[in-house]
Amino acid sequence: MSLPRSAGLLLHPTSLPGPGGIGTLGAHAHRFVDALAEAGMTLWQVLPLGPTGFGDSPYQVFSAFAGNPLLIEVPGEGGDDFPADAVAFERVIPHRRALLDRATAAFVPDDAYRAFVAAHADWLEDFALFMALKRAHGGVAWPEWEPGAARRDPDALAAWRARLADDVERTRREQYLFFTQFDALRAACRARGIRIMGDLPIYVAHDSADVWAEPRMFQLRGDGRPRVQAGVPPDYFSATGQLWGNPLYDWDAMRADGYRWWIRRLRAAFAMFDVVRIDHFRGFEAYWEVPGDAPTAQHGRWVPGPGAELFEAVTAALGPLPIVAENLGVITPAVEAIRERFGYPGMSILQFAFGTDAQADDFKPHNYPRSRVVYTGTHDNDTTLGWWRSTGEGDSTRTPEEVAREKAFALAYLDADGREMHWTLIRAAMASVADTVIVPMQDVLGLGREARMNLPGSGAGNWRFRFAWEQLTPEMLARLRTLAELYDRTPERGPHRLLA
Repeated sequence: MSLPRSAGLLLHPTSLPGPGGIGTLGAHAHRFVDALAEAGMTLWQVLPLGPTGFGDSPYQVFSAFAGNPLLIEVPGEGGDDFPADAVAFERVIPHRRALLDRATAAFVPDDAYRAFVAAHADWLEDFALFMALKRAHGGVAWPEWEPGAARRDPDALAAWRARLADDVERTRREQYLFFTQFDALRAACRARGIRIMGDLPIYVAHDSADVWAEPRMFQLRGDGRPRVQAGVPPDYFSATGQLWGNPLYDWDAMRADGYRWWIRRLRAAFAMFDVVRIDHFRGFEAYWEVPGDAPTAQHGRWVPGPGAELFEAVTAALGPLPIVAENLGVITPAVEAIRERFGYPGMSILQFAFGTDAQADDFKPHNYPRSRVVYTGTHDNDTTLGWWRSTGEGDSTRTPEEVAREKAFALAYLDADGREMHWTLIRAAMASVADTVIVPMQDVLGLGREARMNLPGSGAGNWRFRFAWEQLTPEMLARLRTLAELYDRTPERGPHRLLA
C-alpha cells in the first residue's frame, strides 16, 4: 500500500521527559504530540511497546501482545533524583513497580475493565498467568519452572492459577491501565492529524508467554530450550554476525494451522497502530539458522521461510495492510519480490549511502522509488553526528581509510561543508522523491554518539536515551516545519504557500 507523502520523528516513549526516571504515555507524551504537529510532522514512529525483559530491550519482551507497564503514568510520580538524560533501569524498575502495585491495588474494576478483559482473553489470560508464575519462580526462564507449570499440565496450571489469583489479577489491571492510556494518546494523535507507526519484531523472545503458551509453533528441544536460534551473518555492525537468541518458528506447524498465530499478532498490532514496520522482513523469505548452543552467529545457514504464502493468508484474513518492510542487510531479489508483490514500502538509510555497504547505491536519494521510507538513521545505528565524527578506529567495521573516502564522497554528493551534517541529511531526506521520511529525535537535536539508542550485539547500556524539553527549541520545530512545507510533506500543500 502506498503511504501519503509525509514526514515524522522516531522516538520511543521511554525517551520522553518527565518524572519517575522514564518516559510514559501520559502528559509528556501528549505534549510531544503537540510538538509534532507544530513541526508539521504527521508520523510518530515508536519501537515495540511490549513488557521488556533481558537487557531492557523492546525487541526481547515477555509478550508480543501485552503493553509495557513501565510506560504507565502513575499518580505520585516525582520528587526523585533520577537522571534526566538516561533511563537508569536498575533503579527505575523497582521504583515504578512499587507505584504500580499501589495503583493496581487501589483500582476498582468496572464494566469497562471487565469488557477489556473479555475482549483480550485470547492472550491476556496466558500472559497474566505467565508473569505470576515467573515471579513465583524467582524470575527464572520458564523451562526452569517446576515441570507441571513449564509443560502446562492442566491440573498444575489450575492449581497455580488459584494460588496466584491476586498476582494474575494485578497483571490484568496493569494491562488495562496501559491500553487505556495508549488509546487516549492515539486519540490525541488522530485529533492532530498524526499517525503512529509501530514496530513489530519478526521474532519473539524465548522467555515469553508466546513461546510458553504455544511451544509447538517454535523449534524447541524436549526441555523447552531453543533447538536453533535466530540471528544474521557478519555485517556492518559485527564481524561475527548478530546472535539474537530468539527461537525460530516451526513454519510447518504454522502452515498447518493456517498461520493463525501471525494473523492474531498482526490483527492486534493494527488495533494499536496506523502503520506497522516489520523488523527483519527478509527472514520471511529465508532466515539465518544458528545452532541453539552456538556462541556467535558466524556458523549459521540460510533456510527457506514461508515466503509469500504467509502474507497471502494474512491478506485474506485482514485485507491489505499499511506495512513497512525492513529490507536491510543481505537482501535478495526473492525478498524484494515478496515485498513488491504486496505493496509494502521498503527502507533506505541515508547514513549508509556513501560508503561500501552492499545497499549503498539503493540508499542514494537519486535512486529512491516513491514507495520508500527514508531515514537519516535508525535506532540500531549511530546518530548522524556520531556517524559523521567517527574515525573508524574501534567503533565500526570500517577502516579509517574507508571512513575518509566515505566522508569525502558524502560532502561532494550533498554539496555540503559538513558543519551541520544532521540538518544536511534531514534536508536531503525531505527533498527526496520518497513518500515517507522518518528522522530520529537525536538527529533533530544534533546529538552525538552519547545519545545512541542501541549498539547491536552489545549486552548493556542500550535503550537508555532521554531528552529534555529545553533541548527541543522553537527554532528546531520551525526549521522542521519549513522543510516539511518546502517539500510537500504537510497536509497543506500548494505552490508558493510559504510566500503567501
